[in-house]
Amino acid sequence: MKNAALILILGFIIVAACKKESESERFALLTAHKWISDSLLAEGIDASGPGQMLEKFKGEAEFRKDGTGNFGKYTGTWAFAYNETRLNIDSDSLQVPLTVNIIELLSSSLKVTTAFANPLDLSNPIDIRMTFKAK
Repeated sequence: MKNAALILILGFIIVAACKKESESERFALLTAHKWISDSLLAEGIDASGPGQMLEKFKGEAEFRKDGTGNFGKYTGTWAFAYNETRLNIDSDSLQVPLTVNIIELLSSSLKVTTAFANPLDLSNPIDIRMTFKAK
């Protein structure tokens, strides 16, 4: 009976340890708390004001462990891509899924960039840079 109990306890410890190891450091950093938008730039100019292209990304971003989240006024799903160097964000409210490059991911800051199709000049996409601070 003692052996069965010991085996059961060891089994729980191993399962718990394996589960923690499957969560990468970047996953833990991203999902640890909510993020507050710090700057939302398009071509180096603030684009977070009323009617501007990044207005709806302004505010809080939350990346939940289950792959869902809130990204400003958007609600949807997120996933890492390319060895956790990119984030894919999808929402019914976005015309197309958004893929961003993670430039910095620390416990206190998140910085991402992407290029977005320029409807006025399809050969020159708009460079986007969004930075967030931990809440």
